[in-house]
Amino acid sequence: MKKLIGIGIFVAIAFVGIAFIQMYISNTNREVDLRTGIEAQQKKCKTHFDNMWKILKEKAGVTDQYKQTFEDIFPKLIAGRYTGNGDGSLMKWVTESNPTFDASMYKDLMQSISIERTGFINEQDLLIDKSREHTALLHKIPSKWFLSDIKEIPIQVISSSRTDEAYTTGQENDFELFDKKDKEKDAAEEKPTEEEKVSKGSKEKVSKTNKDK
Repeated sequence: MKKLIGIGIFVAIAFVGIAFIQMYISNTNREVDLRTGIEAQQKKCKTHFDNMWKILKEKAGVTDQYKQTFEDIFPKLIAGRYTGNGDGSLMKWVTESNPTFDASMYKDLMQSISIERTGFINEQDLLIDKSREHTALLHKIPSKWFLSDIKEIPIQVISSSRTDEAYTTGQENDFELFDKKDKEKDAAEEKPTEEEKVSKGSKEKVSKTNKDK
């Protein structure tokens, strides 16, 4: 009887040990898959950055000396801010980088950049999903018991400057190519002043009097 009990205990311990090893292998491999996936996804995002720069070089004639300034405006391109508050537009940046740029090519340039921007956003969404899954794996039970020495992978996310506002107000407004302030300024310039209204009214009265005569 004691022998059977001893065998039973041994089998139970062996079963638990095998299950533990299997869980360790499974969770470790899963973490490795997610880690390598995140690293690969970040490279894909960088590819779209490189493609945008190549487009500006080939289609807009921007030289390598402006690579650093392009890195500065890249987040704004991804965020959809082709015109910022006081920092000008992409067109302005292009013409400053290449004064001989043919403005008639600007539409084609923007279409090419828009395609890369969409591709970047799609790849970045996948990157965020992989990062979320990796973080959950590190904090959930029982996986965290086997991955306690593994740290989260930092990722750089470039999002729209209007995202926070959309979450706060519960509304998502359509993107405007030109800054709202610029539109308000143009509208103000087009709107006639009181003096112009009075002058216009006087001219109309004079014209009407002359016709009556």
